[in-house]
Amino acid sequence: MTARLDLTRAQILAFRRHVGALDQRLPRGSRSLRRAAWAGLQDSMPRAALLSIHARVAGTESSTLADSSLVQLWGPRHHAYVIAARDRAVFTLGRLPDEAGPRKIAEDLAARLHALLGGATMKYGEAGRTLGEHNANRLRYAAPTGTVLIQWDGARQPTVWTVPRPEVDPRDARLELARRYLHIFGPTTAEAFAQWAGISPPRGVAAFDALRRWLTPVRTPVADGWILTSDEPTFRAAPRAAASARLLPSGDAYFLLQGRDREVLVPDASRRRVLWTPRVWPGAVLVAGEIVGTWRRGLGTVTIQAWRRLTRAARDAVEAEVASLPLPDLRGQLVVRWED
Repeated sequence: MTARLDLTRAQILAFRRHVGALDQRLPRGSRSLRRAAWAGLQDSMPRAALLSIHARVAGTESSTLADSSLVQLWGPRHHAYVIAARDRAVFTLGRLPDEAGPRKIAEDLAARLHALLGGATMKYGEAGRTLGEHNANRLRYAAPTGTVLIQWDGARQPTVWTVPRPEVDPRDARLELARRYLHIFGPTTAEAFAQWAGISPPRGVAAFDALRRWLTPVRTPVADGWILTSDEPTFRAAPRAAASARLLPSGDAYFLLQGRDREVLVPDASRRRVLWTPRVWPGAVLVAGEIVGTWRRGLGTVTIQAWRRLTRAARDAVEAEVASLPLPDLRGQLVVRWED
């Protein structure tokens, strides 16, 4: 048995910022968009995926989500996600149920939807009604077949259409999904992976067991876990300079955490309750590598609740991020309201 590697909080945060491209923005282009979406970009809040890209890729514009290298689908836990088009199998077949009953439901829904649309697009509410589904949300269960794509801007119902099923073994897709999770969220556990992916705990454990020879056991300040062995040198690397400020939207991968994993990111329990609320999460304000508050946008105003007094330079950096948000018709016109 390999000895456990002890990792400090500083090492874990530095690693996650680095692999998440949050210390220095990537150059614009499809390769950078794929890296930004390596574990998918949750898009359940309007334009959340766009703002996650903006935090990681230079030159992000309000039209970036229309880039041909990206697609939108119902991903982990049936949330709306933006992913690289070439990674469709990972985020769909990687979650396809093994159990005969749930898999049959997914495949039957997908087949019926494909027969209905015949290459056309349709609002998912209309598609659900036409198929006789009382609750159109049930169409989301077809997504793990890899044949359903959506387009949703947060204001209207998603548009759905079907595409050919990826020619990838679901087991291979699941292992790649687990590797993606380990790389972006590590150190982590099989149980945390299963919860994030929306699969059964035994399937999460089976995926980690299949990857075991490529994993290294670690001890963190809050629990034991696993990392990809190939990531160990990055964890051990000298600290990198953190970005002066980033605004992370609700559901951003950097804080899309559950359970004790949240304690590493935000040690103060009272602040964790403010960031991870029972309902819609606010965004997170990242300053010099630490989450220092939350933010919300209402019309043309961005309200920032700082957890501690920030320097003038830090406030200027945050306000510069607000001014650069790639929101249609609002760029450079947003008003910042501070709540200390």
